[in-house]
Formats: sequence, structure tokens, C-alpha cells
Amino acid sequence: MKKQNIKYIFLLSMFGVFLACNESSKKEIIAEEEEGTGVVEEVDVNAPDYWNNAELVWSDEFDGTDLSEMNWKFETGQHGWGNNEWQNYVANDNVEVSDGTLKIIVKKIGTGQKVGDYTSARLNSKESFTFGRMEIRAKIPEDKGKGIWPALWMLGSNISLVGWPACGEIDMMEYVSYDPNMVHFTIHSTANNHVNGTQVTSGPITLNTIEEEFHTYGLLWTEKYLKFYIDEIDNIIFTFQRPISYNGNNWPFSQPFYFLMNIAVGGNWGGLEGVDDDIFPAIMEVDYVRVYQVD
Repeated sequence: MKKQNIKYIFLLSMFGVFLACNESSKKEIIAEEEEGTGVVEEVDVNAPDYWNNAELVWSDEFDGTDLSEMNWKFETGQHGWGNNEWQNYVANDNVEVSDGTLKIIVKKIGTGQKVGDYTSARLNSKESFTFGRMEIRAKIPEDKGKGIWPALWMLGSNISLVGWPACGEIDMMEYVSYDPNMVHFTIHSTANNHVNGTQVTSGPITLNTIEEEFHTYGLLWTEKYLKFYIDEIDNIIFTFQRPISYNGNNWPFSQPFYFLMNIAVGGNWGGLEGVDDDIFPAIMEVDYVRVYQVD
């Protein structure tokens, strides 16, 4: 072999050693970065213990005798609310805070069977939230007949900009009194809503003591799912997973939402089998509203 070839082979081998050492150094640097604090690992929201780390960040326990003006505002009017409802939502007169609960009261004030002959209350939270464990503990009005439609729910805070259903809606509890002992959980979006008959819902879920006892209506809400439960966090009744191909039309649920609590009279759903005028006044009691979040 000629000397120049031997020299050439030697240089190539040395260059290979250099590359190997350099690559090894790169791997060590990467490993150090992964082990350091500079790299944030993605939290597994599906881990069995994920919600164990949730901390209370906001609540209303309805202590005292006054509704908190810091927490709630009234939404008023008798324009049917998109569902041909009969009640007039008014401020102050149809709520009471006493003995540790909020009472939302619906009353008959006229001859009945038409818009404006009933008053009720519709409360919106002033705070909005993105993701968390949401809980509302409540007791539905006594079962006395057909015609009322209590609801505990959430709406996207951008509703004034994009309208409904683009803002998104999360129904943590809906009840219609013509169908006693049943509760419903539903989500609405542009892609899935009741106007088009495409809503995503649990359908009627049997809860035999819904009118007689307090129950906790809970929501586990992350960037990947909405899970609804009754009373206990592991009693999941209904789950809506974020679609694989998601966008604002089918998943508007990665933005702030606020709470709503109300009782409607009649309407396209609540009044489907008519309104019995001898059921008033009707009272929904709310023990608390709580929001837990994971840091």
C-alpha cells in the first residue's frame, strides 16, 4: 500500500472518531436538558390520580342572607330565550339566601298559560373558568306536575362576540318536570346542537331522589375531555372526548366559560307536555358552587 493511501485512511479514521465523540457529547447535552427544569413534561390528564392534585380556586357556599354581588349577576327579560319560554326573568325578587342555600323561585303572577304570567331568576357568574373540576350541589323542585325546566350549566364567555352555539354550551344538569326522576347532561357547539338535532347528550339518566334530596352535579373538564358525574368523582355518567380532528366548530371548550343557574317555565322542551298551573311556586335549592383546578 502506498504511503499516501495509509495517510488518507488514518485521517479518515481520526475524523470518524471525532464525529463519534461529538455525537456522544450532543447526546449528553440533550440528556442533561431533559433531566433539568428547562423541559416541561406533558401532564397526563387521563392518569388515575390526575384530579387528586386539584385545589379549590373559587366557590360560593351561600352563607348569610344576601346573594353575593361579587359572584353573580341577574339576566332579565321575557323574550322566550330562543325556546319559546313563558317566564319573565327578574332581578332580586325570585331569589333568597337562607340556611346555607340559595333558593331560585319561580312564581305564577298572572292568570297563567302565556308569556309574562310567571316570574323566575336566571343567575350568571361574574367569574369565568377554563378547565377544572366543577361542582354544583342542588335539589330540584318538588315533583308536583308538568311545565318547569331547571338547569345548571355553562356558556362560553365569548358569546357576545360569536353568538350561540359557536360559543359552546355545557349542561351540567337539566331536568324537565314532565319526566320525573330523570336528569340530562348535554353539550352544544356549532357542529352539535339541538336546533339541528345534532346535540351530544347522555339522554335521560334515572335519579330516583332528584326531587327529594341534594345531589352533586360534577364536571371534569380538560383540554381532552368533558366528563359528567353525579355525587362522586368516580361515578362518571357521560363522557365527551375531544374529536381527533377538532376545531372551533366541534370543540369550543378550550376557552373561558361562566356558570348559569335558572328555572324556565314551558318552552320547546320544558313545556312539551304543557304547564300545570297548580305547581307554583317551585323552588330549586343550591347548596354550593365550587371550582377546583390542577396547577
